[in-house]
Amino acid sequence: MTKNNSSASKDFLKVLNDRSQNIFKRLVERYLDTGEPVGSRQLSRLLDVSLSPASVRNVMMDLEELGLIAAPHTSAGRAPTHQGLRFFVDAMLEIGTVDESEKDSIKATISQGADDEEFEDLLTKASSMLSGLTNGAGMVIATKADMILKHIEFVRLDKQTAMAILVGADGHVENRIIELPLGFSDSALIKASNYLSHHAIGSTLAKAKEVLFSQQKIDEAELDLLTKGLVKAGLTTISKTNANQKPILIVRGRANLINDTMASSELARVRELFDELESKQGLIDLLAGADEAQGVRIFIGSENKLFSLSGSSIILSPFKDVSNNVVGALGVIGPTRLNYARIVPVVDYTAHVISKIMASKS
Repeated sequence: MTKNNSSASKDFLKVLNDRSQNIFKRLVERYLDTGEPVGSRQLSRLLDVSLSPASVRNVMMDLEELGLIAAPHTSAGRAPTHQGLRFFVDAMLEIGTVDESEKDSIKATISQGADDEEFEDLLTKASSMLSGLTNGAGMVIATKADMILKHIEFVRLDKQTAMAILVGADGHVENRIIELPLGFSDSALIKASNYLSHHAIGSTLAKAKEVLFSQQKIDEAELDLLTKGLVKAGLTTISKTNANQKPILIVRGRANLINDTMASSELARVRELFDELESKQGLIDLLAGADEAQGVRIFIGSENKLFSLSGSSIILSPFKDVSNNVVGALGVIGPTRLNYARIVPVVDYTAHVISKIMASKS
């Protein structure tokens, strides 16, 4: 799991003695379990050692002064702040494991029919499954799947224009109109089509572009001036095919974030979160963050501007393509009192399964 703020956590560890750390840990665990602020009397019963409520209360006052816990205005108990939760996650969280039967269930759910499914169908299934397993909202963000080229050719439309046709292995077709150099013959059109097909078929668009650029330099002497021009136009077509596309966003289980006891202001913040998600603002930043991470990342409340207003947390893990490039991230959105110990390994394993399926499909 990637740590978001380990330096601050080390500072708190230096300040807090063992007794204070133990009291803080028990308080957070109880809060995550019940969602309710914890009082000193209740907390004294949860400790491994015998301490009076008064002694516990004194420690809680110190924790509050450090900004790790606070008193909600409706309760005499204390709950961890976002800063406190971050400290707990980085320094004290004991990550659970996914048992073999649950691994088998996750793998079977996602893998069923995966060979015949489109990329987005696979991700939708993963999002729904995560929502069901965690009682949060399952979320997947991804770049558009990079087309694997099955066929490429140029078809003449008139003397000065042709259509570049790209066909993907999944049946997806992209067409682009390109201008032909003056005097370009049908035989040269076929030659350019054959050249691109020879070097690009079976590759993703990104890989095809890379191979063709390097190969063109090697074959420069063999390509006449007109054919060079058309090959260059074909490269430009490949470059533009997936350009400027917004990322895919799939969210399932939104109702899990809304309940009948919510105040109107809380409902408004959750709705605003989903509005921001739908507009896809900030998703590129999340994807970039997933790309930089070595594993699961946890954003708590205001740590990510996309979730700051709603006060939500997100547990996010990247998934990769056959070339080990990060192409998306999946995770769970929920209240800050998510069951991190259980959800982190579930999200991590699900991302691993998606990566394996994507590699096999490629």
